[in-house]
Amino acid sequence: MLKIKTLCACIALVAAPVVVADDVSETDEPAGKGEFLDGIAAVVNEGVVLTSQFERQMDVIRKRAADQEMQLPPEDVLKGQILERLILTEIQMQRAGRIGLTSQISDQYINASIQRIADQNGIRFEDMPALLAKDGIEYAEFRAGLREELTLNELKNIEVVRNIRVSEREIEQCIVDLENNVVVNSDWELSHILLTIPESADASVVTAIQQSADEIYARLMDNADFRELAARYSKGRTALEGGSLGLLQGQQVPSIFTEVLKDMKAGDITEPFRTSNSIHIVKVDDLHSAVERSEIDQAKIRHILVSPNEIIDDATAKQRLEDALGKIKDGEDFAEHAKLLSDDPGSANLGGDLGWAETESFAPEFRATADTAEVGVISEPFRTQFGWHILEVLERRVYDNTEELKERNCVGRIRLSKQEEETLLWLQRMRDEAFVDARI
Repeated sequence: MLKIKTLCACIALVAAPVVVADDVSETDEPAGKGEFLDGIAAVVNEGVVLTSQFERQMDVIRKRAADQEMQLPPEDVLKGQILERLILTEIQMQRAGRIGLTSQISDQYINASIQRIADQNGIRFEDMPALLAKDGIEYAEFRAGLREELTLNELKNIEVVRNIRVSEREIEQCIVDLENNVVVNSDWELSHILLTIPESADASVVTAIQQSADEIYARLMDNADFRELAARYSKGRTALEGGSLGLLQGQQVPSIFTEVLKDMKAGDITEPFRTSNSIHIVKVDDLHSAVERSEIDQAKIRHILVSPNEIIDDATAKQRLEDALGKIKDGEDFAEHAKLLSDDPGSANLGGDLGWAETESFAPEFRATADTAEVGVISEPFRTQFGWHILEVLERRVYDNTEELKERNCVGRIRLSKQEEETLLWLQRMRDEAFVDARI
């Protein structure tokens, strides 16, 4: 249940489905028979943030803070932070609607996401509504929140993450840093305070922000609660969660943290440090040693695929493979049959050769067959979503992919280190361009 509760808490922060009257009152005046109309907390372009959404978020934040025994900012600061979070969510959802993204988050996509959540928690899909109800969460509300969360994530991927560029020089430098730094060899639990520097800031503004960071750091050195100061001052995405970034494997730690963390231990807090558009303070909540070397099981496989289409039905596709299999067993060349028969454009001209690969990268039915096949023995025809296959495992090996993993991890680390700043700049630009009338 832990993963479900964690996800539900996150979703509650971005979604609060409500029943809205046709004519929304701005003053929350009674509407007869003792019923109250919803009110407007903020007008955002052509949309609104409702008072009920705002109050729901306040309840969620307060309850979680109480459960974690975390001191929240003063009431006026907390209200401003929550309203701003809801305003930014509304702006993003409007943006998603304009580019046609909201219609792409289908019911099937939602169901697949819920199925993954169920699998991770070792429960059945059909048991989710009852389990959520035990936590006081309506299933329809859960789906609505998940839809919004997936929409926001996909929007950020489209407009921010995919536009982050990583140069070869950055990768090379990252690999050097990792090979000479203990950060990558550990798992970290980190918390983060982020102060943003506006793109148009002059020297006096930058100096004032630096002074604020120094004052926060001084209070932390006087044993102030990191979570409380993060909730009050941080502009990071997890500010109201006390700045917690959760558990990160070494390769997931943003590269901008690598240098400052290398000599730190659990409980340590960094001095404020500057990046291009931000000032950061990071606390090490905990760390554990991790294994650096990586080895994976690989198989060298070749296959023939016949896909049913308008001309070839499913039975005919299977029969063609059975005919080819018989001829290959009688001594004809597998590769020649693959070149003539296979519908896989990536491997047909290579005689069906898929090269060395982890079987996890293949479709489930393909993986199951490859994992159980004897080396040098051609499988019987089997079906995947792509059509009918036969395959042969030519060799197996344990492969040290440490170097490839270092490079792949470095790309991820560099992207992650740039992502928060780029996301904040992106949000700020949309916020500056939006019409917002806050009424709380």
